[in-house]
Amino acid sequence: MSDEPQSPGEDGLVARLDVIEEQPLDARADAYAQLHEQLRRTLEGDDEHGRG
Repeated sequence: MSDEPQSPGEDGLVARLDVIEEQPLDARADAYAQLHEQLRRTLEGDDEHGRG
């Protein structure tokens, strides 16, 4: 574990990953797929706003 402080977004992501890891395998796979899609949309959306 790192001694570097985490941003508020990182804390939320870590907490979400902890919850996902506690789920059964099939539910975990679905949750990771949803997280992946959410992160993809967020990153692509931020990228599009920076290209103005």
